[in-house]
Amino acid sequence: MNNDIEQYMIKEKPYYRAVSDEIELYEAAYSVRMPMMLKGPTGCGKTRFVEYMAWKLGKPLITVACNEDMTASDLVGRFLLDASGTRWQDGPLAVAARYGAICYLDEVVEARQDTTVVIHPLTDARRVLPLEKRGELIEAHPDFQMVISYNPGYQSLMKDLKQSTKQRFGALDFNYPSHDIEAEIVAHESGVSADTSDRLVSIAERARNLKGHGLDEGISTRMLIYAGSLMARGVTPVVACRMTLVQPITDDPDMRDALDAAVNTFF
Repeated sequence: MNNDIEQYMIKEKPYYRAVSDEIELYEAAYSVRMPMMLKGPTGCGKTRFVEYMAWKLGKPLITVACNEDMTASDLVGRFLLDASGTRWQDGPLAVAARYGAICYLDEVVEARQDTTVVIHPLTDARRVLPLEKRGELIEAHPDFQMVISYNPGYQSLMKDLKQSTKQRFGALDFNYPSHDIEAEIVAHESGVSADTSDRLVSIAERARNLKGHGLDEGISTRMLIYAGSLMARGVTPVVACRMTLVQPITDDPDMRDALDAAVNTFF
């Protein structure tokens, strides 16, 4: 394997707890190199799922955290000046297409639409990436796959994907797991007892009921793991919850009171 791509191999098995048939469905999609879209709230396990699948399939994974300042050149590549003159440097999308990695664009709607259109030739029957500045056409490696993720409940209409982009992908919907599975995940990842993780999930479920009623986002599985990790290191439960579950997601005094009340109910 090319040294440029070897660094993107996931060496150790990531912990991932399946909640349905998403592993089998993704494997089927990868077998035909179908571009995939993972939709779901922040912190529910989309990125961990992609890491797990890359490990399971034995493929390198190149992850790009999308943002509104990202340009097409950031994805595709650009000419750079160094001591010996001008040289071309592939961007992450070009590296993935050239050497056969899974390219994961995380929170893709944060990128401008004129940036995301560069993925179109790679996500249809052509499977090519034009490097116009270099006059080169990369034909995607047989192992290459494009994966994108986003949170459909968070975008405004100004920050949604074009239909011409959406229709190039298969999609898997993600959400927070059922109570028992989420408690199992929190206990495994943070090191707290089953009873403590059960209580943490109960707090999250109350907070998620407030989404749209003063909260933009509910408490994510990731945040529960943060809380549990602090508790496992001796931080008192109420302090750990306030630090990881209450203060990060709202500055509104009434909402903080409501979340503090939920914490005090279970701890």
